[in-house]
Amino acid sequence: MITDDFISMLASGVTPVDRRALAKRFSGAVLAGLLGATLLVIAIMGVRPDLGQVIATPIFWAKIAFPLCLMIGALSMVARLARPGVASGPGKILIVATVASVWVASIYVLLVAQPDDRVAIILGETWKVCALSITLLSIPGFVAVFWALSGFAPTNLTLAGACGGLLAGSMATIAYSLRCPEMQIPFWGVWYLMGMLVPTVLGALLGRRWLRW
Repeated sequence: MITDDFISMLASGVTPVDRRALAKRFSGAVLAGLLGATLLVIAIMGVRPDLGQVIATPIFWAKIAFPLCLMIGALSMVARLARPGVASGPGKILIVATVASVWVASIYVLLVAQPDDRVAIILGETWKVCALSITLLSIPGFVAVFWALSGFAPTNLTLAGACGGLLAGSMATIAYSLRCPEMQIPFWGVWYLMGMLVPTVLGALLGRRWLRW
């Protein structure tokens, strides 16, 4: 067989790659994660009774903006890491900046508060259930994001898994904000982050096995 014939044989039947496959897959994963977590909140926990009033306050949207920025940063990173040999990109800057901003604001709130009130501000009323609730609500997003990742070829499995876990945790936190009555920034800076940290660590650990190809 001559070279030209061999090349023609290899090229026959080749279908073009869908350039939007990555965007479609991760869009579906994000939609499934947000919808799944929100439905769980509504069905099992219920939304906070004063949601109609508090939704008009700036602090509520600041509470939503915190996990939303983390979600955008994690999604940017995980979408890049899904491709072999691609760097994580600028998404990590948004993640670090978001966490730093919340911590700086938390320190300011605690400094201006009365010393006797500081522990209560950090613990709030729901610290015992907050992180656990976020972890459980992240399950739909965790499954969906890892399904999306498994369709590609990440090479940095630990980092890709961690970013996938953070993405799932941030989506769960957005949904949990509809239930959570806590409106103090230091509470978010501790317990929201802790809730998102659990799926992030699990993603890093499981990514080594589940994303191997």
